[in-house]
Amino acid sequence: MTRIAFVVSSAQEIDLRDSPGHPTGYWAEEALKSYERFVSAGADVVVITPDGRPPVADPYGLEPIFHYPDKDRDYFASVYRTFHHDPDDIRITLQHTTELELVASRRIAALLVGAGSSDQEAHQLVSLAAKTAWQENRKLVDVMVAEGLTGGLSEVALRAAVTELDEASSAVAKERKARLDAIPGFNNPVALSSLGEEDLAGFDAVFAPGGHGPMVDLHDNPDVGRLLAILHEKEAPIASLCHGPALLLSAPERHDGQWLFEGYRITSYTDDEEQQNHIGMLGMPWLLADALQNAGGIFDDAPYAWASHVVVDRNLITGQNPNSTEATADAVVKALALA
Repeated sequence: MTRIAFVVSSAQEIDLRDSPGHPTGYWAEEALKSYERFVSAGADVVVITPDGRPPVADPYGLEPIFHYPDKDRDYFASVYRTFHHDPDDIRITLQHTTELELVASRRIAALLVGAGSSDQEAHQLVSLAAKTAWQENRKLVDVMVAEGLTGGLSEVALRAAVTELDEASSAVAKERKARLDAIPGFNNPVALSSLGEEDLAGFDAVFAPGGHGPMVDLHDNPDVGRLLAILHEKEAPIASLCHGPALLLSAPERHDGQWLFEGYRITSYTDDEEQQNHIGMLGMPWLLADALQNAGGIFDDAPYAWASHVVVDRNLITGQNPNSTEATADAVVKALALA
């Protein structure tokens, strides 16, 4: 059976400029979706932390704003793509999706259809209102009410749709946390420091999910370096997501003195994305994208922040952000020729 070393940070704190000892950990959505994808494909997934301590989900990553139901996220994507046809012109920030109620578009459109609008008419109306909200930094419902774009719906009904989304997102977050808590490996992981060369060589791939934790205990870790060197030598897939590529910085030098991944195309959480999230705003000790480039990687990010983006260069697989989770996991499954 194909064995994947699922390397997770066990860090619980990160020292930020404005918040020393800030809570951190792994990103719940990235870890859960990737783990379950690999298991469903038939792999033996071994959860590993540097020191054998159980990993902790980053509290920030468990907030409802990061757990919108897939249907709502997909519908919102179809809405904001009406703003511009050229992806280079689209700039959707984290603040747009978390504070302006834009992701409630699907639920409001469903109410409009229930009130007599066609699917197309409902989509056009919420798209028009969402574009104004996006351009003017206003909340979606406020725009619909003030601009007469309610489609006959009451303000109460519109605000109820937003509340419904918030409640659904909270339920998804709790359900994902419960599934993670039920995985034995997350409660009793293997200590990477305890594994010998033969143990490490027994893995067919390595994968590291994100969260800011990897920037604490995976970026400068000799044991991570041993694992990377052994798997790279056998050309096994080396995969990571979001802040997970921090583990690549632990890789040793090649025989020519260059970093093991010198000249490889790589992606990760970008500086732009870092500057938009709450933790990044508190002052990162260093920036991952910059560090990967300084080490010798060729950075390859999406045309705009928060887009799903995966880069595959030889045996190296990297994903840009949480929205890249499914695509990154699928790339690993493909590289391993699993189901």
